[in-house]
Amino acid sequence: MDARETAVETDDGGRVFDPHAEIGAFLRTRRGRLSPQDVGLPLYGRYRRVPGLRREELAQLAGVSVAYLTRLEQGRGHNVSAEVLGALSRALRLTEAEHDHLTRLAKCHRTNRHAPPSPARERVRPALREMLTSLDGVPAYVTGWRSDLLAWNRTAAALFGDWDQLPARERNWARLLFLSPGSRRLFDDWETEAAGAVGALRVHAACRPDDPRLLSLVTELSTRSDDFRRLWSHHDIEERHHGTTQLHHPLVGALTLSFETLQLPDGSDQTLTIHHAASGSSASENLRLLTSWGPPRPTTSDRHEHRSPYPP
Repeated sequence: MDARETAVETDDGGRVFDPHAEIGAFLRTRRGRLSPQDVGLPLYGRYRRVPGLRREELAQLAGVSVAYLTRLEQGRGHNVSAEVLGALSRALRLTEAEHDHLTRLAKCHRTNRHAPPSPARERVRPALREMLTSLDGVPAYVTGWRSDLLAWNRTAAALFGDWDQLPARERNWARLLFLSPGSRRLFDDWETEAAGAVGALRVHAACRPDDPRLLSLVTELSTRSDDFRRLWSHHDIEERHHGTTQLHHPLVGALTLSFETLQLPDGSDQTLTIHHAASGSSASENLRLLTSWGPPRPTTSDRHEHRSPYPP
């Protein structure tokens, strides 16, 4: 299953998702990863046609009819109650992030037909740009819900690449991870970074099924990257709001950085990510060196000359 299996074309330019179909695909992949033994059910029969829980087994665990679950998985469910969503989440042993995603899918399906169109370009508040500048020595950047890189400071540019030198459409975290070979060398655990980027795109896409820029991004990455297509088909939702990242920078070598990703409280669906090195650590010194060598100013201009942010 790839991105195009849940994309629905329309006369007015296309949709990224049919939320009905997304609910069904998400439920099928979640029950596919469980076995009867995982949930305390007896294993009947030596051979099973498909891996994971059967639809009948999930219906039994969640206390719903097989016919109702079939309608859900076929994209024909309407007005799914919070109680049913909770029962399915418990039966499937969903994480909190996965339960939130399932709830969001059900809610967005009911409301997105009346939602205003998404703006073609996101804006960052001037005060937030000023704050990024004041965080000198600490890599910090703002991303939009399409994973576009909207604003960053000088230290982020020194660490990850001078994004200002890229055309505006290429300043996108997911595009860089999957299409720039340098990103695989920069991140020691590239797979985790890539899975997080895919999960973030999927979380936001369901509530904006008519966004042409998101459709273009998902289609391009599905076409050009086998890894993106593989991760997208998993329907995994893993929101990494904090943790540790291991990097290997071509100029200063290994860095171990903590990070925090914060949802901005202004309703924009933008996030602020800040990386931090332990005081007195070699990573802290390496960040200081990178900042002193890096771009002289933090900018987000729309110049269109192309230069990769990573060494070839």
